[in-house]
Amino acid sequence: MPLKDSLRIMVVDDMSTSRGLIIQALEELGIRNVDFRKDGASALAALVANPVHLVLSDFNMPEMDGLALLQALRQNRTTQRIGFILVSGTADRTTIELGQQWGMNNFLKKPFSTPQLRNCLQAVLGPL
Repeated sequence: MPLKDSLRIMVVDDMSTSRGLIIQALEELGIRNVDFRKDGASALAALVANPVHLVLSDFNMPEMDGLALLQALRQNRTTQRIGFILVSGTADRTTIELGQQWGMNNFLKKPFSTPQLRNCLQAVLGPL
C-alpha cells in the first residue's frame, strides 16, 4: 500500500481560503486522510487525543501561532514525534531558525504549487 493511502495529516490555518488550498493540493496528490483545525490550541488538543503523522501549520495565527504549536507538540510525549511543516507567506530567517530549533521538519512558503507541496512532503516522508 502506498504511503499516501495510510498517511494521516492535520492542516492548521485560521484562514479558510488558505486551509482549503492546502487540502485541495493534498487531495491532488492522492492524500485523502486529512483533518483540519482553525487554530493552534484546538489543533494541540486534537493531536494529543489522536496523533497524526504530519502537521501542516500556518505560522501567523491569533493566540497560538505555528511556532507555539510546534513548541507545544515537541514538549508533549504523545505528540513530540509528529512531523511538522510550517507554512507561511513570509520566509524570514528568524522564523525559520526558531522553527528548526524546535524541530520543524520543513518549511513551505505561500503561495505554493502542488508540485512544491509534493517536494516538501517527500523531503520529510520519503516517496509518496
